[in-house]
Amino acid sequence: MSIKMAIPNKGRLNERAVELLSKSGIDLGEEWGRKLYVKAEDQNVEIIFVRATDIPAFIAAGAVDMGVTGEDLVAESGYKLRKLMDLEFGVCRLSVAAPESSGIKDVKDIPDGAKIATSFPNLTKEFFRSEGKDVSVIEISGAAEIMPYLGTADLISDLVASGSTLRMNSLAEVAKIMDTQAAIYTSDESFGKNSAEMMDVVDSVKSVIAAEDRKYLMADVPKNRLEQIQSMLPGIGGPTVLAIAGNDEMVAVHAVIRSKDVYRAVNDLKRLGGKGILLLSIDRLVE
Repeated sequence: MSIKMAIPNKGRLNERAVELLSKSGIDLGEEWGRKLYVKAEDQNVEIIFVRATDIPAFIAAGAVDMGVTGEDLVAESGYKLRKLMDLEFGVCRLSVAAPESSGIKDVKDIPDGAKIATSFPNLTKEFFRSEGKDVSVIEISGAAEIMPYLGTADLISDLVASGSTLRMNSLAEVAKIMDTQAAIYTSDESFGKNSAEMMDVVDSVKSVIAAEDRKYLMADVPKNRLEQIQSMLPGIGGPTVLAIAGNDEMVAVHAVIRSKDVYRAVNDLKRLGGKGILLLSIDRLVE
C-alpha cells in the first residue's frame, strides 16, 4: 500500500520540496507540475499537491500520512503533529512589526487596544496574551505590510526573512514570536502504521541534504606525507588510502569533505606534494 505525502502546490516551500524528493530518487514524472497528485514510479509513495496551510489539517485527519509544511503553519493550526525532520529551507521568523514613524521599539511600547493585522491570528493572540497586552487582532489573507499605511491596523505580525520587505514599506521589527522553517510532519497514528515506509523517505531526503554540503576529494600524495594528510582530511571515518600500481612513492587518498573546507584542503594538498587532485559532487550521502 502506498503512503500519501502532501507537499505545497506553490509558494516558498514548493520548489525546494520537489527538488529534494526528486534528488532522493522519488520519480514524480515529467508532468508533475500539472497534476494534483502523482504516484511515484517504482516507489510506494503518492505525492499530493495542496496548499501548505491545509497540510497540517490533512495530516491530523489522516487524509495524508505525512507532509512538508512550515513550523509556523503547524503551530498556527494547533494540531499536535510529530516532526520527522527539519528541512533547512524556508527559514524565517514570525515577527511583530510597527511603522518606523510610530516610535514603537519594543512590545512594552505597544498600547492596549492597538490593532494587529496578521494571517497568523492564533499565534499572534497567544503572543500578546503572554506579554500581558490587550490588543485587537485582525485576520487577513493578503500582504500585511500595507495595512498600517491604509490605516486598517497599527502594527502587523508576519513572516520575516531578511527584513528587506519591511524596510521597503517603512516598517521595523518590534518582537519575534517564533523561528520557523520547513519540516516533514506526520501524526502519531500514521507513524504507528507506516513508520518504516516514512523513514525510508526521511532518510533519503536526509542523505540528499547531507550530500549538498559535501564534496568527494581524490588525490595522489607522497607516501611519506601520509600521516600529515590523514590528520588534514579526516573524512567520515578517515580517508581511504589506496596503493598506486607501479608507484611505491605515492598513494591515492579519497575523502568526503565539507564544501567550506575545499579551498583549504586543495591548497594544503598541493603544498604537501599532492597531484591529480579531483573534486566531485555527491548526489546522496548516507552517514
